[in-house]
Amino acid sequence: MQLTIPNSYPEVILFFFCENIFTVIRNMSDVEREDSAPAGSLDLYTALQEVLKTSLIHDGLERGLNQCCKALDKRQAHLCILANNIDEPAYTRLVEALCTEHGINLLKVDDSKKLGEWAGLRRIDMEGKARKVNGCGCVVVKDYGKESQALDILNEYFRSKK
Repeated sequence: MQLTIPNSYPEVILFFFCENIFTVIRNMSDVEREDSAPAGSLDLYTALQEVLKTSLIHDGLERGLNQCCKALDKRQAHLCILANNIDEPAYTRLVEALCTEHGINLLKVDDSKKLGEWAGLRRIDMEGKARKVNGCGCVVVKDYGKESQALDILNEYFRSKK
């Protein structure tokens, strides 16, 4: 495949751009994944991260109060995650009431920023670090995507909780 460059663009800029893309791809492949834990060592929150990531990939995640309440009310949700540090008590009561009324599993996490990062509401910089993380008060899983060990850990947690 032959790449033709218009005369209006200097070749140096194109080379610089291609070199930076190559460097980013090479660095991403060299970095060992932090989020993948060895088998058998998943705790509840690591398992939750894995489930949220898989659900996000399969387009089965709803984020924010409006979308979460719609999914909860239509009984499309399998799991609801709520942040503890929400300032509005009516927000928390509404989500808890909908989960209780429809029998949907509810899990609470400490920080809305951390929940927003897990739900994909962030930008990732060149080094692969999360930047510009937006907080999220509520996340609903409508589709788990695929069966995994992390999903089994979450299901076992909810079975033991009942």
